Amino acid sequence: MEEPLALHPVKLYVYDLSKGMARRLSPLMLGKSAAGAPTPAPVPARPTRGLVHTSIIVHKDEFFYGSGGISSCAPGGTLLGPPDSVVDLGNTEVTEEIFLEYLSSLGESMFRGESYNLFEHNCNTFSNEVAQFLTGRKIPSYITDLPAEVLATPFGQALRPLLDSVQIQPPGGNTFSRHNGQS
Repeated sequence: MEEPLALHPVKLYVYDLSKGMARRLSPLMLGKSAAGAPTPAPVPARPTRGLVHTSIIVHKDEFFYGSGGISSCAPGGTLLGPPDSVVDLGNTEVTEEIFLEYLSSLGESMFRGESYNLFEHNCNTFSNEVAQFLTGRKIPSYITDLPAEVLATPFGQALRPLLDSVQIQPPGGNTFSRHNGQS
């Protein structure tokens, strides 16, 4: 008889990098009100319409992407502190070994540090890709649709040249490298 595969929980950590500032200023800047304030974990609430950073929690570590490439740390181990909300994405049968090989491949191809772009190829793109690999589910569309919503406004268009040069790498994580584990 075959043993059943172990199931590993997969979570999405959502951080509001503006710490609520975007929600307060969004009617003025974007011409519409932002969603409600973040709800503390683990309630999967629609977070503030601020600058949102996401990461994937699986196999007891937090994995994220920024201008330094793919990084990992203990859950909540970046200087961002605890997430503003946590979304349960389900479970995966993907083993840690296979997952780390997958991340290594992503880090050498699609998610190199120099490929980072605040609007088109960011931490949320990474989280969405990894979530689909692990669970077959995408991350919530209110997160992935946010850059297009911002850029669809006159304010977003005016700021795009400046924002295109922004590089985000949450401090406190370690750059992921398959050669030395998760270093």
